[in-house]
Amino acid sequence: MASQTQQAWIVERQGEPKDALSFRTDWPVPSRLAKGEVLVKVQAAALNPVGYKLMRSLPNFVARRPIPAEYDLAGIIEDPNDSQFSKDDSVFGVLHILKSLKIREGALQQYARVPATYLIRRPQNITPIEAVGVTLAAETAWQALFDCAGFEAGQTVFINGGSSSVGAFAIQIAKAKGATRVVASASGENEELVKSLGADEFIDYMKQPLHEYLAQNPPSPKFHIIFDAVALKDPSLFTCSPAYLAPGGTFVSTGSIQGLRPFNLVLRTAFAMFWPSWLGGVPRTYKNVSLRHDASALEAIRQLLEEGKLKPVVDSVYEFKDVLSAYERIMTSRAKGKVVVKVDS
Repeated sequence: MASQTQQAWIVERQGEPKDALSFRTDWPVPSRLAKGEVLVKVQAAALNPVGYKLMRSLPNFVARRPIPAEYDLAGIIEDPNDSQFSKDDSVFGVLHILKSLKIREGALQQYARVPATYLIRRPQNITPIEAVGVTLAAETAWQALFDCAGFEAGQTVFINGGSSSVGAFAIQIAKAKGATRVVASASGENEELVKSLGADEFIDYMKQPLHEYLAQNPPSPKFHIIFDAVALKDPSLFTCSPAYLAPGGTFVSTGSIQGLRPFNLVLRTAFAMFWPSWLGGVPRTYKNVSLRHDASALEAIRQLLEEGKLKPVVDSVYEFKDVLSAYERIMTSRAKGKVVVKVDS
C-alpha cells in the first residue's frame, strides 16, 4: 500500500445524507494501529437505517465529525498487527456505533482501522457483497431473540417486518434454532421472499392492521415471542397483544415508536409498558433490543452461514461514487434486504 491518502465518504455535518456527506479523495489512510486493531482493505460496505438517522439527529460535537460513514464492512486484512488474523484473510464485521464514534472510523472508505474482535473470517460459500450486510442486522436479530426474549426450541414466533434486513435474519435464525412455527408480516409484494426465508405463515399488513388481524385470527398456541423488527409505528401491536401473545411472552422491538408524533401514541405506548395491569397496563413484557457486540454470537452466526442455514438477502448494489443514490434507496423503507456499496471495484 503506497498511498497515504484514500477515497472516502465523510460525514461533515448534521443533516440529510445529501447535505451531510462529502466524497473525499484526500482522506488519510490510518497509519497507526492501537493494540488489538487491524487495518482492513474494504471491499464492500452496507448501509443501515441507523446511519442516516444519526446523520439527521446527532450534533457535530457528539458525533465528533468529520468521520467516515457507516458501520458494516467486508474486506481483506491489510495489516494483521499481531492479531488472530493473517495478511490477506477475508473478513467481515462491524464497527458498532459507540466504537465508531470513539475511534472516528467508518466503513465507507478504502481502508479502515477496526478492532480485531469486531471481525470474523468470511466463509468461502458467501461473497463479500453477501457477507457485508450480515453483522449489524444478524446480531440485532440474534440478541432480540435470545438475549431479550430468551428464545428456546419449540416456541412460536411472530416477526413484524419479515422483509427488512433484521426481520429476514430473525426468520432464518428462529427456524434454524428450532422454532416450531414462525409467522411474519410484510407488504404483499414480499410474500414470496418472506416464505423463501422459512416463514410458515405470511400476513400482509397492508390489508388490515396487524393487531386487528391477529385478534380476529389468534394463533394456537399463542406466540411466545413477538419481534417488531421495524420499530413501532403504532403501539396497538403491543397494547392489544394479550389476544395473541402468551402469558409470560415477550414483545421485543428494535426501537420505540418512530418519531415523537402524534404524542398521544407515545403516551399510550409508555402507559402500556410501565403501568401495572390493574391500572390499565398490558400484562406482557416489553423490551427494546440495544445492540452490543458479542463475539460468541457472531461466531454462531458465521457457523450458520457456513452451514447454509443463513442466507444474506441483498436488495441492491451501488458503485462507490453512487453512495447518495444508495441512501435514496434505503430511505424509501422499501429495500428487500441490504443496500450494499461496492468500495473496491
